[in-house]
Order: sequence, then C-alpha cells, then structure tokens
Amino acid sequence: MLSLMLASGMTMAQRTWTLQECIDHALANNIQLQQKRISVASSHEDVTQSKYALLPSVSFSTNQNGSWRPYAESTITLTNGSMTTHRNTMSYNGSYGINANWTVWNGNRNINTIKQNKLTERMAELDMQQQANSIQEQIAQLYVQILYETEAVKVCEEIIKASKLQRDRAQTMVEIGSLARVDLVQLEAQVNQDEYSLAQAKAQLTNYKLQLKQLLEIHDSESFDVAVPNVSDEMVLATIPSERSVYEAALEQRPEIQSSMLNIESSKIAIASARAGYMPTVSITAGMGSSNSDGQHRSFGDQIRTNLSNSLGLTVSVPIFDNLQTRTNIRKAKYALQTNELSLQEQQKNLYSTIENYWLNTTTSQQQYTYAKANVNSMQESYDLVSEQFNLGLKNIVELTTGKNNLLQAEQQLLQTKYTALLNYAMLKFYAGEEIKL
Repeated sequence: MLSLMLASGMTMAQRTWTLQECIDHALANNIQLQQKRISVASSHEDVTQSKYALLPSVSFSTNQNGSWRPYAESTITLTNGSMTTHRNTMSYNGSYGINANWTVWNGNRNINTIKQNKLTERMAELDMQQQANSIQEQIAQLYVQILYETEAVKVCEEIIKASKLQRDRAQTMVEIGSLARVDLVQLEAQVNQDEYSLAQAKAQLTNYKLQLKQLLEIHDSESFDVAVPNVSDEMVLATIPSERSVYEAALEQRPEIQSSMLNIESSKIAIASARAGYMPTVSITAGMGSSNSDGQHRSFGDQIRTNLSNSLGLTVSVPIFDNLQTRTNIRKAKYALQTNELSLQEQQKNLYSTIENYWLNTTTSQQQYTYAKANVNSMQESYDLVSEQFNLGLKNIVELTTGKNNLLQAEQQLLQTKYTALLNYAMLKFYAGEEIKL
C-alpha cells in the first residue's frame, strides 16, 4: 500500500501538460472567463424580462385604516322600544383592489427592446469567445517559449560539457608544458561564463512556467512541466496558407468582427426606438376593488360583495412637443451608428494587420530556418576542427573561444527561427478557424 501511495505521488509530481490540456484547463478555470460567463447569464435574464414586459402587469393593493376619538360624544340608539347609549371612540375601514395595466402600443419600443437585448446577449457570448481566444493565444505563446527555453538549456548544457572537456585537456597540456597557464585560466573563466548562461536560461524557463501556471489558475507548489513534442522539419516547413484566405475565413468566425457587426445592427434598432418618441402610446387599464368598515349591520362578506366595483379604461398619449428630446435621441443614435461602422472598419484593418504579420513572420522564419540549420552544421564542423587543432597546439585560446561562441549563436538562431515559424504558423491556422496545434 505504501509503495502504491509513493508511486501515485511521484506520478502526480511528474505530470507533464500538453498544449491541449493547458488550453482545456484554462477554459474551464480561468477567472476572467468565468466572469464573462456570468455576464452572458445576466444578459439572458434581460432578454427574458423584456419578453415578459409585453404582458399586462397585475398588482394587488389594500389599505387598512383605524381611527381613535377619545372625546367622542355618546349617541342614543332606539331599537324595538329599547334605548341604548353608545360612545364609539374607535372606527375602522379597509379597501382592497386588483389593478392591471397593459401597454398595447408604444411605437414598437417594447419589441425593439427585445431585439436589442438579444443582440446584447449574443455580444456577451462573443465577448466570452474573444476572451477564450485571447487566453488560448497567450497559452500558445508561453508554451512555445517554454519549448524554446527547454532546448536552449540543453544547448547550454552541451556547451558546458564541451568547455569542461577543453579545460581538462588544457590542464593536461599545462602539466606537460605544451600550453601556458594563462590559457588554462581563460578556459576556466569560459566554463564559469557558460555556467552563468545556463543559470540564466534555467531562470527564464522557470519564469515562463510560472506565468503559464498563473494563466491556468494553478496556485499550488507542485512541480509543473510541459510535454515537449517532437518537432520535425515537415512541421516547421509546412505549407503556408495565403494571407487572403486566412483573412476571409477570419472575417466569418472571429468574435471581434461579429461583435462589431452586431453593434451596427443594434444601433439601427436604437434609431427605430428613438423614432417611437414621435408616435402615440396606447394602454389599457383595468381594476376591481371593494371596501368594508365597522359600524355596519352587515357581515364582512356582504360589505365586500355590495361595495364591489370594476373599472376599465383606455389611455392614448399623443406627443405634441417634448422639448426636442426625441429629435436629439434620433440624432445621437445615428452618430452611434456611424461610430460603430467606423469601429468595424478599424477591427477589420487590425485583423488583416495581425494576420499579415503572422504570415510574414512564418514565411521569413521558414526561410531563415533552412539557412540556420545549414549554418549550425558548418559551425559545428568548424568548431570540431578548431578543437582538434587547439589540442595539437595549432590554434590559440581566442580562436577556440570564437569558434565555440559562433556555434552557440548559430544554435540559438536555429532554435529561434524554428519556434517562431512553429508559433506563427499555428496562429495562422487558429485565425482561419482551426484549433491551436503544435
């Protein structure tokens, strides 16, 4: 049992997250996204309320009154030859009513309110989708940065191995008198510099992992790592779709574009609602009420039945002059429409610019990747040759260090172009409507 528990604990601690697992977890747990979901639910309640506003409103009211007259005079009542004296200091009466009000016509403002609330609900859903897209893009960027830094750490570790090997060989050469001690000191300093570069790379890797954990709303102290996929040349050099095809697909499904279009539609409805200020309003009212009081020789039920009254009314309100309020509302609604149309144009321009940048970065990075890969091979051969010549005493420490630095720079360029191409290609496919995949 203890071994099973230990094995389970090791499994949890060693869990690695794939890109899709990170996205799924963030979409389910991100706080900002949960707030957007609440906004959608709130907007749905507005739609429901505006639909019920088409129905009559019904209310019940009652009024109970009591009075006390401490100095009331006595009254004499003659009943069947008997005389009774009363001194009534308390009196009571009550009324009861049911009232209904129904707006039959108000220039279609109630219908337009329903339409606008539906559009608002849909825009809230699109806002939530836009937040989800933003989260997925951030996750992909951090994920790729982690992959890049992971390989950068491995490169630094290989460089340190080579540096230590050169240092050890130099130590032997110093002992036999074929190399000056000053060259050995320089190699020792180079090892220290390489170890410092490794520490920097590891710190940057840890920082990116921390940012990704925070984005996933993971706040425990468990170790966090991502799955490193096997990235082939075919993946890096995949066929790039045209920027025009990506843009046309994005126009059809990107939430920020759809939301801007709905804003225009909502503005048009707002103009129609404002024009309703010139139209009459027709409403029907109905009521039923009764009352009772003390001092009566009838029961409560008899009083309610006898005093029962019903009412039915029709109200027509025709606007004549409203201090230009309706005209002002119409003009402001038209200005809002123009603003939203310009906003749509701005969104379309920004979308095309974003896609164009992703396309250009993908194209450039793919071209650079091919050259960078060939450059690494050349620099590796050059460094191996310089190392052999240094061991034979034919090259000095400066030439050896230069060769190693050139190799390190070439490998870093290769990694940068590799993951830049991979990320920008994934973003192009995402904007075209596909899932983010590496």
